[in-house]
Amino acid sequence: MFMVLVDYPTREQERAIVKSTTADIAGEPQPVLSADDILALQKIVRKIPVSQHVVDYAVNLVRSSRPGDPTAPDFVAKYLTWGAGPRAAQYLVLGAKSRALLHGRFNVSCEDVRSVARAVLRHRLFTSFNADAEGIKPDNLVDMLLKATPEPRVEDYKDIPTAQPAEE
Repeated sequence: MFMVLVDYPTREQERAIVKSTTADIAGEPQPVLSADDILALQKIVRKIPVSQHVVDYAVNLVRSSRPGDPTAPDFVAKYLTWGAGPRAAQYLVLGAKSRALLHGRFNVSCEDVRSVARAVLRHRLFTSFNADAEGIKPDNLVDMLLKATPEPRVEDYKDIPTAQPAEE
């Protein structure tokens, strides 16, 4: 789902790691959650409602990463040989739902999608020779895609049927 980048520890953190792992101290990990707890949390995340607006934003963002897609910005054809697939949109929405829940909200926003975009997309974008030669990394491309992909507008929903009032 995510590709999380973990940097090197600070000097103090590294010293603590070395001291704690080279001493004759037996540490036993303690469970924080059971398998049932994890499955229950996964179900809760999936039950969080998400608007068509947020789903469309996630889908638009993913589609804009594909060379040859008519919605893709010009830089995509230059810097990517392969874009993200449908699972990326699924994980953008699931990650956004999780983030909203972690922030105490039951409404998922496009900002939640943007906040998980790097972790979801960075390993799903295959850079071209041009990107590699220019030192453009997947995270740079995700940022470029976020800037180039607007949220859907009200006009984008004009063809979606709405409920009509009942006739009297």
